[in-house]
Amino acid sequence: MKHFWIARTGLAVLALLHCLSVNAIENGVYTITSKVSSKLVEVAGAQTTDGANVAQWSSNGNNTQRWLITQVDGNYHSVINLNSGKALEVYELSTADGANVVQYEYNGGATQQWQINELSNGYVAFINRNSGKALDLYNYDTDDGANIAQWSYWGGDAQQWQLNKLADVEGPPWDPSTTNGAENHWPLTGNLVTHDPTINYENGTWWIFQTGPGIYGKYSTNGIEWTGTAPIFPNGLAWWSDYVPGHDGEDVWAPELKFYNGTPWLYYSISTFGSRVSAIGLASASSVAAGNWQDEGVVINTTNNDNYNAIDPDLVVAEDGAPWLTFGSWNSGIKVTRINPITMKPFGQRYDIASRSGGIEAPTIVYRQGYYYLFVSVGKCCNGTDSTYQIRYGRATDIRGPYVDKNGVNMLNGGGSLLDGGNSNWIGPGGQDILNTDVIVRHAYDASDNGTPKLLISTLNWDSNGWPRY
Repeated sequence: MKHFWIARTGLAVLALLHCLSVNAIENGVYTITSKVSSKLVEVAGAQTTDGANVAQWSSNGNNTQRWLITQVDGNYHSVINLNSGKALEVYELSTADGANVVQYEYNGGATQQWQINELSNGYVAFINRNSGKALDLYNYDTDDGANIAQWSYWGGDAQQWQLNKLADVEGPPWDPSTTNGAENHWPLTGNLVTHDPTINYENGTWWIFQTGPGIYGKYSTNGIEWTGTAPIFPNGLAWWSDYVPGHDGEDVWAPELKFYNGTPWLYYSISTFGSRVSAIGLASASSVAAGNWQDEGVVINTTNNDNYNAIDPDLVVAEDGAPWLTFGSWNSGIKVTRINPITMKPFGQRYDIASRSGGIEAPTIVYRQGYYYLFVSVGKCCNGTDSTYQIRYGRATDIRGPYVDKNGVNMLNGGGSLLDGGNSNWIGPGGQDILNTDVIVRHAYDASDNGTPKLLISTLNWDSNGWPRY
C-alpha cells in the first residue's frame, strides 16, 4: 500500500516541519529532480500528445525533461513541458490519492496550476490547486520510467523535488501606453527610405532594421533624425540558399528586433516573391551598438508542400513573461507558437490566429491590460502607389486566440478593425512593428516622391474601451 508505513495521524506535524514558505518561484526553465531517486521528471518517451504519461528518467538532456515554469495567479504556476508545449496536470481533475499526472494542452484550469512550496532543506513541494495534493514519486520507485502521481501531502522524500534553473524567463511586458492621448506623428528627417521596419531602443539610441540587402537599417539619438547603417550580413549566409534555392543570397525581408533576457535577438525572413519556399533565421549580439551579430541559424522553414509561409516573424512576450513567435503570410494566414527561452526557437504546437482572402501578413502582437492585440497588414504591398496595404487589428484574452475585432468578427474569418488605411499622400501603410505598447513604426508609399517607400513613426494611443488609435 502506498506509503503504508506512515502514521497518518502525523501528517499535520510533518507538513509544518517540511513546508516553511510559499514564496513564488522565479519564472524560468527548470529540471525537476526527485529527492528519492535523483532522476528527472519527464514526459515519457518524449511524447507530444494530450494525456501522455509523466514519469521519471535518468538525466539525458532532452527537452522532455525541461519545464517552463511561470507564475499565473498569485502563488500558483503553470508547468509547461519544453518539448511538447503541454501542461503538467492531474488527469481528469481527479482529487484521489494515486491519481495519475499527465500532460495536456494548456487551458489555465486549476488542475494545471501548482503551488510550489519552498522547504527548509532546499527542496520544494508541488501542490495541485484543484486537488490540494502533492506531486509524488509513486511507491518510492527508483527505476527509470517510474510513475509520477499525486498524494495527500505528508512531507516525505517522495514528495520533495529539487529545481535546477536552466534559463530565465522575463517578467510581464512593459506597458507605458496612454489612454486617450494626443495624436502624435513624429516629424522624421534624414535617411527615410524604408520597407518593413522594426524598431527598438538601447542606451539612448533608437535602432531600425528593414527589408533589403544583408539586413541593414538606421539609427537615431532622438527618434526623429535618422542615419543609415551598414548591413549586418553584407555577403549573406551560406545556409540561406539551402532552404531557399532561388534566393539571390542577399535580400532579407521583414526583420524583427527584440530584447529578451537582456539579449538583442534579430529574426528575419529569407524568401522569394510569391513563394512558400521560405525560412526564418535568427541572429544575436551582445548589444545592438556593438554590432557583433552571431548567426543562430534557421528558426522555421516552409516548402511548397506547406499551406503557410515562414516569413514576417515577430517575437512576443506574453503576460507571464514567456516568449512566443507569431509569423505568416497569405495562404492559411497567421500563426503563433511558443519559443524556447534557451534557444529562442519554436517548440510545441503551432496555432492559427488570423486568415483573410486578398492577403494578410506582417503580424505583430502586444499584450496590454488583459488583452493580446494582433496587428496585421492586409492587401498587397510592393507596388508603389498601387499598393493596397492597410493595418488592421483584433484582440484576444489568450495569446492563442480567438482574436476578434471591434465588431466581434473573428480574425480567422477575415475580421480586423482598421487602424491605418493611408491617405492621398501616404499610400499602402503596413509592414508595421510596435515597441512596447506606445510606439508604432511602418512604411508607406510617398505619392509626392514617385511612390518611394518611406519610414513613418507615431505614438500609439488607446481609447477608453481599450482599442488602439493614433
